[in-house]
Amino acid sequence: MAHINLLPWRAELNKQKQREFAFTSGGAVLVAALMVLFSHVHYEGKIENQNQRNAFLESEISILNQRIGRIQELEKMKDDLLARMNVIQELQSSRPESVHLMDELVRTLPDGVYLSSFVQKVRVLEMVGIAQSNARVSDYMRNIDDSEWFTGPRLNLIKSTQSNRNRIANFTLHGAQKARRPEAEDDTNGEAG
Repeated sequence: MAHINLLPWRAELNKQKQREFAFTSGGAVLVAALMVLFSHVHYEGKIENQNQRNAFLESEISILNQRIGRIQELEKMKDDLLARMNVIQELQSSRPESVHLMDELVRTLPDGVYLSSFVQKVRVLEMVGIAQSNARVSDYMRNIDDSEWFTGPRLNLIKSTQSNRNRIANFTLHGAQKARRPEAEDDTNGEAG
């Protein structure tokens, strides 16, 4: 038994082990490459899916923004209409006030006082006129102060001039219209009924 040569058998065993190692390594590399490729494809699919969802959400957001814009336009139109309705209601409610105002304007004028202009801005009144004397202007101011519809007469200007041998007083008077009282509304409703 002295001459048994084991070298070819060992060489063959080493070659077989190398082939198995190469096959196992190649398989591991192939499996790793397949796993990397699969994960890449998987995440690319997820990214594409998310991009599609984002595009869908952006299109829906633009549609909703258009609807919001339309809603805001409608809200503005609604506010404008409500403001117009309020103005109309105020005009309707102040319509009897105009009649009372003019009636009271005539009632407060004493003899010898004539108005050349009357201006009303909201509740502020301006009366410009001519009186036969300063005393008549004073009477007019007292009448305004005692009135149910006027208050706070203030004389801004009084100027005496001579006209055809008569002395006259040109005046500018400011006052205010009293706030509408509920009992005054009841009086007007009772008179109409």
